[in-house]
Amino acid sequence: MCEPQDPVRSHDVKSEDGSWSLSHVTGDLFSCGGDEALAHCISEDCRMGAGIALVFRQRFRGEEELKEQKKLTGQCAVLKRDRRFVYYLITKKKARHKPTYDSLTLSLEDMRSHCVKNGVTRISMPRIGCGLDRLDWTRVCEILEQVFRHTHVCITVYSLPPKTAAAVMKGNMRR
Repeated sequence: MCEPQDPVRSHDVKSEDGSWSLSHVTGDLFSCGGDEALAHCISEDCRMGAGIALVFRQRFRGEEELKEQKKLTGQCAVLKRDRRFVYYLITKKKARHKPTYDSLTLSLEDMRSHCVKNGVTRISMPRIGCGLDRLDWTRVCEILEQVFRHTHVCITVYSLPPKTAAAVMKGNMRR
């Protein structure tokens, strides 16, 4: 189970039977436990040169391993690191492109299939598609609920505090 350091919780969405949930916290995504799956969005070319994708690249490496999987837009590449799966949602062809809600939905459905098949019940992620990719968070939340509500997968979405987020974005834009 993921125990974020000093999280500030906002709203949660849960299924009636408690088997699925979507929680929002303010804090560091990488503060969760080492057995919690992680997810974020990348392009087919696996560039990961800005935003949180850059942090994933630095922490988990594996660019060649990801490229060898030959995943296309709407699919999900996967790395196994220690006790966790790290999901790379392929939402666009090139790093400079922008994703669509359809490509995000398809890649989430692919990730869901992997989760169900491999017994993954907890995933932590940033506000996927909503940083540099500029998707609308309200719509992305609806898609997450639609894709995962009939599973036993609990999702925790992390947002950085506003000052930290601004500093990170400014630092990543220089690269």
